[in-house]
Amino acid sequence: MKKAIFTIAFLSVVTLQAQMNKIDGVEVVIGKNIVLDSDIEKFKLDLETRTEGKVDITDCEMLEQLMMQKLLAHHAIIDSVLVTNEEVNATVNRNISYFTQQFGSIDKVISTYGFNDIEDLKKEIFKVEKENALVQKEQEKINERIDVTPEEVRIYFNGLKAKNELPEFQAEIEMAQIVLYAQPTQEEINRVIAKLNELKKEIESGNSFRMAAILNSEDTGVVQNGGRYPVTQDDPRLIREFKEMAFSLDVGQISEPFKSDFGYHIMQLEEIKGRERIVSHILIKPSIPESTLREIEKKVADIRNEILAKEITFEEAVEKYSEDKDTKLNKGVIVNAQTNETKFDLTRMDPSLYARIGDLQKDEISDPFYDETQGGKKMFKIILMKDRTNTHTADLIDDYVKIQKLALQKKKEENITKWAKNIINDTYIKISDKYKKCTFEKNWKKEIN
Repeated sequence: MKKAIFTIAFLSVVTLQAQMNKIDGVEVVIGKNIVLDSDIEKFKLDLETRTEGKVDITDCEMLEQLMMQKLLAHHAIIDSVLVTNEEVNATVNRNISYFTQQFGSIDKVISTYGFNDIEDLKKEIFKVEKENALVQKEQEKINERIDVTPEEVRIYFNGLKAKNELPEFQAEIEMAQIVLYAQPTQEEINRVIAKLNELKKEIESGNSFRMAAILNSEDTGVVQNGGRYPVTQDDPRLIREFKEMAFSLDVGQISEPFKSDFGYHIMQLEEIKGRERIVSHILIKPSIPESTLREIEKKVADIRNEILAKEITFEEAVEKYSEDKDTKLNKGVIVNAQTNETKFDLTRMDPSLYARIGDLQKDEISDPFYDETQGGKKMFKIILMKDRTNTHTADLIDDYVKIQKLALQKKKEENITKWAKNIINDTYIKISDKYKKCTFEKNWKKEIN
């Protein structure tokens, strides 16, 4: 029973645990797809979790949304929508990595939810993600010719204004940065490599890799998993050097020390499971003395003073000094990883960064401040506030792009609704007696009006 529920709600750990012992019943059949009773319960719990209980929705309304999902998935197959195993597997691996991170090890995920092994787990997640991909691509196919004209955007905006329903847009900023990294000395790098070579020799002589990792590794997950990780080539969460080394080793072999942005590692390949490698590793990060950090901080302060004195522009300083490869070729402009745009919602920023730049106005530059990458790489940086828009009610001219997106989304939703009303009549649908009394927006019961 755990497994059946997991196929529906694997993204919500709380929901999964709440439903583990629930017995499923088929409530709706749409084509070859079904809606289970646990689907509806999952939807309800997931919605309550995401909205903190602020959205009031009936079981019938939830069922109709799930039926819409199944309808789209059913017709995606009929319309020969192409979803490759490669793209689904990439999403599956992202979710596997997420659960491994949450639970500490993939073995805990498997045992918690009653799967036989990782392949069994992946098979169930694959089914969910395959349906999600089909739904998304079917929607794209239905809406491929949908667009909005400037006049439609204006009408949409005026309609919201007349009903006093204009949205409020949060404060947004656009930033650019100059970064200098603090590098360890060659002497310190040599010390770390020598330590890893010593550990490698001890393990090859019979010492436990796991114990060596617990005692020496600076990997944050080592206490939970002993430095043990599943590795696949298409896992986007793992760094390139880590994946390349995992797939170059024989079972039982321990690597030579190798470098990544996180530090220096040794790795042992424990086993091969199909396309997956199970490895253990030890990470040691070269230390950087306080004197080096202070030296880098002063260099960044000098660059800032040079810009303020108008001896050089910020963009010129980026090209001349900045060491951040992700922003150097973009004039220092930082891209929002979540939206792939240069705008950031100021109210959703990391609190530590907000404290540094929250009061900056347009064209102002922050004081130098210390930061670290996820891997622990140390740096000092300054940030230029390139643009700033404060929280405000939507304006047609200033916020045209945002309003255009909202108008387009509304038009697409209306088109999907129109498509569904037409296609329902040509689709096999069976609703259980439990939900036949529901009043739906669409004619799922195919009643004659």
